[in-house]
Amino acid sequence: MKDVSVSEDDTNLLVIIIDTNPFAWNESANAAVPLSLDTALSQILTFINAHLALKHNNKVVVIASHVGYSKILYPLPDNEPPTLSINGNVRNANMYPHFQVVSDQIVSNLQKMLSNTDTDFLKRDMGSSSTITGALSMALCYINRVTKADEEGHIKPRILVLSVSPDSAYQYIPLMNCIFSAQKASIPLDVCKIFGEEAAFLQQASNITDGVYAMVENPQALLQYLMMAFLPDRYARNYLNLPSQDQVDFRAACFCHKKIVDIGFVCSVCLSIFCKWSPVCSTCKTKFAFRPMASSHPLSNKISKKQ
Repeated sequence: MKDVSVSEDDTNLLVIIIDTNPFAWNESANAAVPLSLDTALSQILTFINAHLALKHNNKVVVIASHVGYSKILYPLPDNEPPTLSINGNVRNANMYPHFQVVSDQIVSNLQKMLSNTDTDFLKRDMGSSSTITGALSMALCYINRVTKADEEGHIKPRILVLSVSPDSAYQYIPLMNCIFSAQKASIPLDVCKIFGEEAAFLQQASNITDGVYAMVENPQALLQYLMMAFLPDRYARNYLNLPSQDQVDFRAACFCHKKIVDIGFVCSVCLSIFCKWSPVCSTCKTKFAFRPMASSHPLSNKISKKQ
């Protein structure tokens, strides 16, 4: 990733992608060290307020990666009226007004989205996995629109993914497209794995874009992980020793059966990956010229004839 000059006067745009997969959060709530979505959301809102409090011109965007679709929770489009929260957006005298507006909009929009969850996604090939690629695409498009309008180049964006779902091999190709787009735009992609096993694809995303990857060992201390590892901006990271990955799983998913493979076959034209050899690439339709292997070595045939 190309070097980008950063300064302490830059405006930090933090795009947070929250994995709202209800199936994964249900497993997390019933784990040995439980963490429900409500508890996690309260800690995430505290982290968001801390980010906004660091500098007066800091900005935040929150995107929900749900099953079947993704949605921006904050900020709302200009033509969409604000959603009323449970307390009716009543002003809290003990809370900074901007913090309350952000928190109320995130909570109310998330409640509205969860109440309208449709189960038709279970009939699709993607199953019950969250659409992390759709959320990343929305984040990159939003960042591109904001940075294009910033003529002075003072806005420095970064993306933080809060994941609880396992890897989905069906999303490998679009996910890698998002990763390389973020790398080309010099956008760090941070990953906080809250629940479940290590996510190989998100590990690759963090490694390729020079982001931070952290596996939460104690979900009850989620806020501490967020504050210590993901709160520092891109300028402050030059002076901090942040978590790093000792080993990265660079396995890929095959294009034919969407399975994660250790050893596969790669098309020499379009670089598609396949778990089984095929004379024709199913992606670019290239026909491979090959010679059938001889049954035995020519030298051994000569020796056998002499005998």
